[in-house]
Amino acid sequence: MIKLINLSCVLLFYSGGLLATDYHVDSNPPYLNIGDVPWDTIQAGDRVFIHWRATPYKEKWVINAVGTELNPIQVIGVNGPNGEQAVIDGNAATTVPGVNFWNERRGLIKIGGSNIPNNSLPEHIIIENLELRSARPPYQFINDVGDTETYATNAASLYVEIGAHITFRNNTIRDSGNGIFVGANGGQTQDILIQGNHIFDNGIDGRIYEHNTYTAAIGIVYEGNHFGALRAGALGNNLKDRSAGLVVRYNWIEGGNRQLDLVDAEDSSVLVNHPSYTSTHVYGNVLMESDGQGNSQIVHYGGDSGTVADYRKGDLYFYNNSIISTRTGNTTLLRLSTNDETAHVFNNVYYGTANGGSLALIDGSGQVNMQHNWFKTGWQDCHCSPSGTVFNLGNNQTGTDPMFESLINENWVPAVNSVLVNAGMTPLNVLLPEHQVDKQYVKHEGMQIRPDSGDLDMGAFEYCGELICDLIFIDGFD
Repeated sequence: MIKLINLSCVLLFYSGGLLATDYHVDSNPPYLNIGDVPWDTIQAGDRVFIHWRATPYKEKWVINAVGTELNPIQVIGVNGPNGEQAVIDGNAATTVPGVNFWNERRGLIKIGGSNIPNNSLPEHIIIENLELRSARPPYQFINDVGDTETYATNAASLYVEIGAHITFRNNTIRDSGNGIFVGANGGQTQDILIQGNHIFDNGIDGRIYEHNTYTAAIGIVYEGNHFGALRAGALGNNLKDRSAGLVVRYNWIEGGNRQLDLVDAEDSSVLVNHPSYTSTHVYGNVLMESDGQGNSQIVHYGGDSGTVADYRKGDLYFYNNSIISTRTGNTTLLRLSTNDETAHVFNNVYYGTANGGSLALIDGSGQVNMQHNWFKTGWQDCHCSPSGTVFNLGNNQTGTDPMFESLINENWVPAVNSVLVNAGMTPLNVLLPEHQVDKQYVKHEGMQIRPDSGDLDMGAFEYCGELICDLIFIDGFD
């Protein structure tokens, strides 16, 4: 995790000509509580350091301020002596003084949408290295006028009502209705980065409408995150998204009704008509399906609103993923909503503990162009008579074991003699250079430079052979 100098004073500094302030919330006056920070006047370049303490902070608030690319507004957790993250707990939290905002029931930390402060579009905000938890019923809180309220079922630890250039990094996010909720707000919410977080234990018992994350924006990237199982009894998906310009790369995603539910922007014509809406990129991920857990489909791409004209109807680029299923019955890799959805599937490895015939590529509809993948012998196009088509473009491999380093230890790196080694292809030209496979996930919540050992291996990890495989970590991660 990030390492920070423990300063207990307020520091004024110049950055590009801007007078900015460091606030330290710790055991020393004047900032003993988060509410002591002047959130109504916070400005570009300001940094709020929230230091770990033995008891959680029971406070909730809105951030509706405008930073810049060079001078973002940052809220940064400072770890305790044993690496503990500072905890912001929504259960019995009190809204900080000096702010006034609507939809208080929807979030623990809210971005945008307030009367005080009254900016129309918060920008360039970073929240990192905090544990954020417990925004859901039956938990209650004290609102900004002193009344007690109960959280909404779709409340979130991090709720973006509107915002641009927002980063959530290295946080632990759990025990809420939605872990993260991002609303499109007519296309004004743009450029969201969700990076290196541990997101798990969210959702509402018996409900399908809340998820570990639920997002809609123009331009959103998930990378280096560890998605764990939802709360016991919750029926939502792990990562659900309705964005234009979605990128999901180098994550570890296990459990949920579906691991990925990538559907239509049901309430935003701006997103539906955006040029990036019809191109979705999913690569370098680990997707894990347990027996008896949720839907048997791993990825859903297209739409679910019933307004078929608004479905994604474009290209899903699905490559260099490692999919592991311990489901004893049938598993379906892709549900494409209509025959207007096309999936380009290459360099993936699917390993299931059941027999090969238990795997189907599609649920019935859609077009799949597949090449350079590894599947267990006996896989099928569909567990049905499909209306869609699977086009086998060649160089796919089958067998009984792709030979990972260790199934028991969930080490999905190819072993020295694995058939996955050097069996991949260079990504399609349309994907380069922006979506080159040049990184890989680090267990857990990190990324590293992917070793360059010649041709790409199939799957999310590269065998490095005789190379020196020192871990080169990406900035911001261990």
